[in-house]
Amino acid sequence: MRPLTDRTPKPLLTVAGTPLIDRHLRALAHAGMTSVVVNLSWLGAQIRAHLGDGARYGVHVQYSEEGPEPLETGGGIFRALPLLGPDPFLVINGDVWTDYPLGQLNAARVRESDAHLVLVPNPPQHPRGDFALSAAHVCEDGEPRLTYSGIGLFRPEFFSSCSDGRFPLLPLFRRAIARGRLTGEAYEGQWSDIGTPERLASLDSRVRIESSA
Repeated sequence: MRPLTDRTPKPLLTVAGTPLIDRHLRALAHAGMTSVVVNLSWLGAQIRAHLGDGARYGVHVQYSEEGPEPLETGGGIFRALPLLGPDPFLVINGDVWTDYPLGQLNAARVRESDAHLVLVPNPPQHPRGDFALSAAHVCEDGEPRLTYSGIGLFRPEFFSSCSDGRFPLLPLFRRAIARGRLTGEAYEGQWSDIGTPERLASLDSRVRIESSA
């Protein structure tokens, strides 16, 4: 995302004038989720200054510091576990834009699994996808292939045997798949991964046009 992220952290990049993280917090509040943990690393002080305690969004924000080097998604979540408590918790990546109804991700989704993922149709930049679905269980093989959206519901137990440090989620997904403990759903609504300045500009233009229609 450089040069955009040289001075601005990804979650504060804007679509139609609204920072990505503002949209997430308002969607969480609308879904009735009022306790939020935000992971901070690159330019994290800007995010803390922008969000404050979260009151203006209708949520209470706590912060988990990853340090100057990001811990990747898995390591960042593990670092935040003491703030997240013993119950299932929702994770949403700070660099996606979506209209997914977050209120659908309640504890019932992980009644018989350790995590539940929202999967989306493969975007052009990721044509082979990540996983498939079979009877609501995520599997590595099968058709159609789908892409992990960066949205999921997790039990703290999903991270058992992990230790503090930098690590990705994929090996944990594969471990849960092998145990039959990873469920998922396909979502056909709006979703964009803000991975390049060009994709951000395209989304911004589309949302502005749709908003003015």
